[in-house]
Amino acid sequence: MSSSHTEQLQAAYPKARPDCKYEMQPWPVGRDTGPEAQLKTAALREGASLAVVAGFQELVYQFYCEQGRQLPWREGTAPDPYRVLVSEVMLQQTQVDRVIPRFTAFVQQFPDPQSLAGASTPQVLAAWQGLGYNRRALNLQRAARMIVDLWGGRVPEDPVLLQQLPGIGPYTAGAVAAFAFNRPQVFLETNIRAVLLHFFFADQEGITDKQLLPVVEAVLDRAEPRTWYNALMDYGSDLKRRFPNPSRRSCHHTVQSRFEGSDRQIRGAVLRLLLGSNGVAITVIQKQLDVEAERLKRILEGMVKDGFVQKTGRKLIIPST
Repeated sequence: MSSSHTEQLQAAYPKARPDCKYEMQPWPVGRDTGPEAQLKTAALREGASLAVVAGFQELVYQFYCEQGRQLPWREGTAPDPYRVLVSEVMLQQTQVDRVIPRFTAFVQQFPDPQSLAGASTPQVLAAWQGLGYNRRALNLQRAARMIVDLWGGRVPEDPVLLQQLPGIGPYTAGAVAAFAFNRPQVFLETNIRAVLLHFFFADQEGITDKQLLPVVEAVLDRAEPRTWYNALMDYGSDLKRRFPNPSRRSCHHTVQSRFEGSDRQIRGAVLRLLLGSNGVAITVIQKQLDVEAERLKRILEGMVKDGFVQKTGRKLIIPST
């Protein structure tokens, strides 16, 4: 994108942002509203032109004005970077509705990096119960310890530094930089993909992130990236409710594996047995969970390798640190 085109886009941003003074419009299920249909037609014809970008921003912001979500990690004009980091890690593989109560309880128990860094592993895993993918909890605690040791307890603003933290990839680093520090980062996640595929690639299949990223950059409100990404992600979430998930047309789209009867379910059940105990015999675990011996052995070996449990004689315990 040329510098002159970027300057033109930046000049258009304030004009595109509505002030919520309009009457609320219905957002129907299964079909576009009139403005959505017009925008989709224009986007297919013109791509991310100045006019399309301005219309796109106006549509997204109008939705946000009317139906934007009130989420606990968004509180305040300048959200706490630590709370943003915790929320983004929780949201990596878990739906918003499940995250909200767990997030609230977690940050009450661990309100800052120092308290999380100093907690025991059983405390952290117990607070994480119900979210699944427990490796995220251990990575988050390791990240908190790095933040305390390297940056005096302050979450770094630079996405390059954020990606040095365990479990933090390009998306999470970009999201934390944008939401916590209002930095105009370019990143993708499932709701953003859904919106861009719905409007800018409505007649195509197998779209790659490499194709989507220039559009993310073109439509980004660089003057207020925090608000923009909140609005865009809320709009994408609603689009997926109203239409068959547009993200399926991305070549990166994956379907989460079934939980019932999976190794993930067994790992979670093992942790629940061990939490609050002084150790549980492997034979007792096998009897309680009714898992085939070789399968349980493989799962437990993986949990030991990942640092979730320790083997002491014939028992398993959760390590204290």
